[in-house]
Amino acid sequence: MDKVHCPICGAAMPGNWADYPDYPFCGRRCKTIDLGRWLGEEYKVSSKDDENRSTPGEGGAGPPGAR
Repeated sequence: MDKVHCPICGAAMPGNWADYPDYPFCGRRCKTIDLGRWLGEEYKVSSKDDENRSTPGEGGAGPPGAR
């Protein structure tokens, strides 16, 4: 098995994933930290709308009739 590390703290997780009830995290603390990051909007899933949307000052066309 390849070496697996906790995505939050980087701790090595030797053995089988079944040995870690909070997998892919090493424990409840890291699992809670990850949840807090999602709830605090530190993570986001991009969508096609995000890719097509430009912010003011980036030179995008903007909405129709915005001139």
